[in-house]
Amino acid sequence: MNNISVGLDARRSGLSMRDGPVPEEDLLRIRRTHIEPEGYVRLRRALEARRLLVLGGAPGTGRASTALALLEEVTRGGEGGQNSERVRRADPEGGVRGLATQVMGGEGGHPRGTGYLLEPALDRPGTLPSDGMDLDQLASALAEQGSYAVVVVSVGSAANPLLAGRYGAICPPAPTRELVAVRLRQRLEEEHGDPAQGGGGGEGSARDEGRAPNRHADRDRDGGRDRDGAPNRVGHTDPNGGQDGDRDRGADQDEGRTRDADHGGDRTRDGGQDQDRRQDRGQDRRPDDEGSLSRLLERAAELREDPEVTEAVGLDDLRPAEAELFASLLAGHLLGSVGREELLSGCRGLAAVQAYEWFAGVDRALAAPPPGDGRAPVRSGTAALFHPVAFRIALAVLGGASHSAVSAAAHLLTWELSVQSDPDSTPARPLFCDDPESDLALSRARPADGAVDVAGAEVTGRLIFYRGAALPAAVLAELWDRHFPVRAPVVRWLRLLADDPRPQVSMRAAVAAGELSVRDFEHGYAELVRPLADAPTPRRRVFAATALDQAAGHASHRRAVRKVVEDWSRHGTPALRWTAAMALGYGRSADSMDDTLDALARIGVRDDGEQLAVASLNVVRLLTLPECATVLRRLADWTGHRGEEYQDLALVSIVRLALTDVDEVLDDEPGTPLGDRGDWPLLLALAATRPELTGKLADLFWTALNTARSRDVALDALETLLRSASRKDGRAWTREGLAALLPALTAEEHDQRRLEWLLRRMMRDQDRPLTEERARALWRLAVPARQRRSEEEESHG
Repeated sequence: MNNISVGLDARRSGLSMRDGPVPEEDLLRIRRTHIEPEGYVRLRRALEARRLLVLGGAPGTGRASTALALLEEVTRGGEGGQNSERVRRADPEGGVRGLATQVMGGEGGHPRGTGYLLEPALDRPGTLPSDGMDLDQLASALAEQGSYAVVVVSVGSAANPLLAGRYGAICPPAPTRELVAVRLRQRLEEEHGDPAQGGGGGEGSARDEGRAPNRHADRDRDGGRDRDGAPNRVGHTDPNGGQDGDRDRGADQDEGRTRDADHGGDRTRDGGQDQDRRQDRGQDRRPDDEGSLSRLLERAAELREDPEVTEAVGLDDLRPAEAELFASLLAGHLLGSVGREELLSGCRGLAAVQAYEWFAGVDRALAAPPPGDGRAPVRSGTAALFHPVAFRIALAVLGGASHSAVSAAAHLLTWELSVQSDPDSTPARPLFCDDPESDLALSRARPADGAVDVAGAEVTGRLIFYRGAALPAAVLAELWDRHFPVRAPVVRWLRLLADDPRPQVSMRAAVAAGELSVRDFEHGYAELVRPLADAPTPRRRVFAATALDQAAGHASHRRAVRKVVEDWSRHGTPALRWTAAMALGYGRSADSMDDTLDALARIGVRDDGEQLAVASLNVVRLLTLPECATVLRRLADWTGHRGEEYQDLALVSIVRLALTDVDEVLDDEPGTPLGDRGDWPLLLALAATRPELTGKLADLFWTALNTARSRDVALDALETLLRSASRKDGRAWTREGLAALLPALTAEEHDQRRLEWLLRRMMRDQDRPLTEERARALWRLAVPARQRRSEEEESHG
């Protein structure tokens, strides 16, 4: 793609970044192209005031780039402004203490006014974390030398003590739209041959997008306030802390008035720096080139919003390296060097690269001894090391569940991973070291309020999702396809989730197990599906059936799943036949609906109806599918079958149809005809939404009412249906369904007499007497006005 090479390895270990000066050309590039996040001015002022800033954020969000931009800016106008090596990377192995010793002793001959970037390795087992006193010592040494330092850390339990102090600040990511716009303009200028190539990205983009990427002057005029309200440290506290923090906040409030009055100081300095940046960007362009470039930018904006491109990206927001690659793909497509399919493929790869970076070499530190002492590896930190990984896996499996459910599942998986890594040791399990906000940041997750089902009732809870629909599948693919040793603990963990009584946990885990089985069906079947399908508990068998159905949703595995279910339905143990019936109830585990019903009948009539209950349940589940007319036809056939066991299967299924609520057999969200009637009996919901089926439904229920061995339970079911016509407060409930079903059910006079008798019985019920008004209303629904006899109406009085 025109030799475009973009590195996306945002998880570079601190150990791989040795100390040394940052090249001047890198600083110039940062100065020209870096997009300041919200709160940048506050971060700069905090660094200027204290000489030291601990900058926290998730890997890949541009923390190091922002740190270099800050150091470049504060040192350019300071004592080391003329020094070509005024910004340096500090040795990460020495940490905060090592840098403080180096600065105090003048080691290395670094001149005054030097800016230091330190990325300490806080996650290495055996590493002694720095504390507030270490930071104070470093700040004092920096002040004596007129120097500055930014310590970049990843949010999490290891870094929280550093971020919680007065030096700590959270680095918010740059806005995605602006980031892509700037990078896209730069790419188009480079590829288009614009005379200002390599410059003008920021300002030109600012004109197109209506905002300026370098916002020092704007922020200063606005008093330096953070419009996004970004927290400056863990706990949402100002990083300046204490009395100094109050003084800085007062300065924030008065800054606009002070600068307008003084016409100097920071305003002059910031304005001069902004002017330098504008000059560096080289904004003089030929009119023809500018017009051609503008047309390309207009097409780029349309392409960026293309629904197919947006879906292929699958990320709610892009990080700097991702924006760089995305902009390169868009520019290449606009200039003709990248085809449509290559563009979409490259966009889909963004989530896969993120997943790779999350998992690659996570536990490598466990295999290395602490630096320089020659001891055996220290493994006591396995739980802390594995928890971020476990949280990402749990979120991929349970995304959309409650935050507490995902967090609890993550801790279970952390234990399994730790035991697998070091089976001879009991992993430490801290109880008060969780940081939910860090979990969200490190996993690109977002919380949202939503409904949680608890014992059949919906309550509002805090749900959690990935910030991008492509991330769950990317995480599972990376986990299963590239990291084989981790399969064993993940399988054990999924089996534990299969026992969870909450459907939001067990069913999501089953779906994930099905997706993992698709990636390696041999392993998934042997380790997850087959053992759980023959388990003694129904919950585990439902898990296996759901996983099989999820695999059947992929055309590549549908034939294999159908062969497995067919074998179980014919030759399996009772437990396997039960699991096969549950899988058949989804409607995808046989070649046709007739084949599905044949298999269910085979299971239901075998061994004197031992599996009649589960077979009838799944016949009813099939009635929620579009082919429900075929199911009704087969039920009618079974009622006339010479074998009594087939008749029993049909009668039990018909009565169950009247007594089963839609929510019990359908997972559709509200917005579908059946989904909007979740608390309706399925029989009435079908009568109301599928009027062409009303006659068949009435005939089947009439058969149950007129068959001796099912008459009593069918009458009780009819009473339940009648009582559901309206709610206790008088609001209509299933009246629409009854209005469709009852006339067809009471077409003959003896049927009307049975209904009249049942209504009288309901009115005489001592526990729940039916009111006269409701009895009259039900009678009018069932019997047309021309057929009503005056004496019958009087009898209800």
